[in-house]
Amino acid sequence: MWMKKKQDILQSSIRSRSRAHDIIRKMLANLGDPYTRFLSPSEFSKMSKYDMTGVGLNLREVPNDNGSSKLMVLGLILDGPAHSAGVRQGDELLSVNDIDVMGKSAFDVSSMLQGPKDTFVTIKVKHGNCGSVESMKVQRQLVARTPVFYRLEKRENEDSSIGYIHIKEFNAVAKKDLVSALKRLQSSGASYFVLDLRDNLGGLVQAGIEISKLFLNKGDTNWCNIYAPMELLQVIYTAGRDRQVQNTIVAERGPLVTTPLMVLVNSRTASASEIVASALHDNCKAVLVGEKTFGKGLIQSVFELHDGSGIVVTVGKYVTPNHKDINGNGIEPDYRRLPDFNEATEYLSRCQSRELS
Repeated sequence: MWMKKKQDILQSSIRSRSRAHDIIRKMLANLGDPYTRFLSPSEFSKMSKYDMTGVGLNLREVPNDNGSSKLMVLGLILDGPAHSAGVRQGDELLSVNDIDVMGKSAFDVSSMLQGPKDTFVTIKVKHGNCGSVESMKVQRQLVARTPVFYRLEKRENEDSSIGYIHIKEFNAVAKKDLVSALKRLQSSGASYFVLDLRDNLGGLVQAGIEISKLFLNKGDTNWCNIYAPMELLQVIYTAGRDRQVQNTIVAERGPLVTTPLMVLVNSRTASASEIVASALHDNCKAVLVGEKTFGKGLIQSVFELHDGSGIVVTVGKYVTPNHKDINGNGIEPDYRRLPDFNEATEYLSRCQSRELS
C-alpha cells in the first residue's frame, strides 16, 4: 500500500514546495502514528539543541560486513560548524583528533567531539561509500545549556542531608553535569539523593541510558527495546525488515553512588525520563514518588530533507527491565508523597530480597 501511494504521488505534478510539504504530511498521517511527523525547516532547526557533538552533527552506528560498526553522519545542522567545514549527510566519520573511531559507540565519539566553545577539533571523514577521504578542522560553536540543578537540603525530623537534583531534559551535557552534581553533593555530606524528573519530557534517549548506568550495578538491565523493521538508533544494530529484534542494554561497571535514591515523577515525565525511572525502579535502586508517568515508550529517528525540512519517524519502542510496555501505560509510582529515609530504605531492601529469591 505504501509503495502504491508513493508511486501515485510521484506520477502527479508537484508545483511548489509548500504542496510537497502538504503531501509528505498526508503520507505520514496514513501511518496512524502521532509521533511520526513532518518538520518544517524552522521546526527542524529548533532541534539543534539536541546536538550531541557541539559541532552540529548527529551520528549513528551502522554494521560493517566484518561484524564491527562504522559511524555515519545521520544529520547536520545547516550552516553549523561541521556543515560549513564540508561534512555532508551520509559521510562516514573515520577519526577524531587522529584517534580511530572504528567500532566505538556514537555516544562515546560524540563526547570526543565536544569541547569548549571556539576551540577546534580535527576530524577525518569519507564522503559517501566510494568517495574521497578528507581531514578538516571544525570550530566548536554550539554549547548545550546545563539541564541539571542541585542543592543540599534538610528535612524536618531527619538528621541526614538530602542531595536534591532536578534534571530538566536529557541533552548532550546532562550526564557530565549530573556526575559533577553527585560528586559535589556527596562531598558536602549528602546521605541520600532525590532525583526530580517531573516535567522532564525526555530528550536524547542515549543520554538517559548513560545516566541510568550511573546508579546501576554491573550487569543490571538498563532497558530493553523492541524494534520494528526500520533503520534503528545509535547503540542498536540494524535488523532485517522481516523480523523484530530485542536488544538488552546492561550496565558495564559499578554505580557512581550507592546511597538510597528517590525519583520524583508526574504526568509530564515522559520518554527518556521514563527509561531512567523504570531502570532504577526495576533494579531496586530507587523508589518512585508522585504521579503516574506520561507513557511514551516509542523511539524516533530524525532525518533531514534536502530543503532543510525533516521527518521524525518512529523506529521502535522500549520496555522496562521487567518487560512492561511503557507506551500508553506509563509507570505507577510507589508513593504519592515523599517517604522518610527509613521507609524508603526498607522498601528497597524488600525489593532486593524479592529479586534475589
